[in-house]
Amino acid sequence: MLAYLIRRVLYAIPVLIGVNLFTFALFFYVNSPDDMAQMQLGQKRVTPEAIEKWKAERGYNKPMFVNAGAKGSKKLTDTVFFQKSASLFYFDFGTSDDGRDIGYEIEQRMWPSLAIALPSFLAGLACYISGALILAFFRATQLDFWGVVLCVAAMSVSGLFYIIGGQWLVSKLWHWVPISGYAGGAESWRFVLLPVLIGVAGGAGASARLYRTIFLEEMGKDYVRTARAKGLSEAKVLFGHVLRNGMIPILTGVVVAIPSLFIGSLVMESFFGIPGLGSYTIDAIQSQDFQIVRSMVFLGSFLYILGLILTDISYTLADPRVRLR
Repeated sequence: MLAYLIRRVLYAIPVLIGVNLFTFALFFYVNSPDDMAQMQLGQKRVTPEAIEKWKAERGYNKPMFVNAGAKGSKKLTDTVFFQKSASLFYFDFGTSDDGRDIGYEIEQRMWPSLAIALPSFLAGLACYISGALILAFFRATQLDFWGVVLCVAAMSVSGLFYIIGGQWLVSKLWHWVPISGYAGGAESWRFVLLPVLIGVAGGAGASARLYRTIFLEEMGKDYVRTARAKGLSEAKVLFGHVLRNGMIPILTGVVVAIPSLFIGSLVMESFFGIPGLGSYTIDAIQSQDFQIVRSMVFLGSFLYILGLILTDISYTLADPRVRLR
């Protein structure tokens, strides 16, 4: 397994370089350094001298990929791409275009994001799997039929409806929790409770229906018929065999999502005014702050690769027959 993990880590390096390269090329295909300077300085009364000064202070006055006027290795290193990219590979995110330390911002904002994402993930997973097991256990009954109807109805509703409806019902009508905002410490639960409940409810329909399908497919296989032939009860077959074997396809989608929880929910944080990494990324896109955008894209790609490796390792834990070579 060690050789496999080392090989996967080495594979990740060219992937991260490629992601960084495409992010850089696409961003500067849409925006020029002059556009970024005008956005930061204001659209009116910006002199060419002020724009050039802003670019020089942040290193955007250099050639993008190749510095034809430099000598030796500086042809590649004395460029905007190299200057803005090399430090990412040892997780030095530098400063944003308005001078703030990006690493410090990430460190501060990751906790509000995790306060929403982690409970939503764990509570949602427990609810979805439990609901799917109940529907599979009572398959072909009225409970199963109406459960599937409810799942389809829940899938058909936009996520924005859950957010707006939840804010109106729970916060505005019942006054149980604040409608938006965030506070650290012991008071944080009052601000994250509603986003967590909405996050769990928003994913219930699609996830429960998917897991139910996985469990029903497993229940039609030979090992389940063999277990029944041995006289095991339906509950033991379902929870002792079907659940364990059905976990591999579930893990494929679940474990890979764990590192992405760090990034947070873009829409949820914006609606509830929570100062997490999701709202941080949206603000950076709106202000065309390339330093923050490329940092968040790089971090997201790194965490996704980490999630894929964790997924492969989880296969060996769920099924001892799986070997990583």
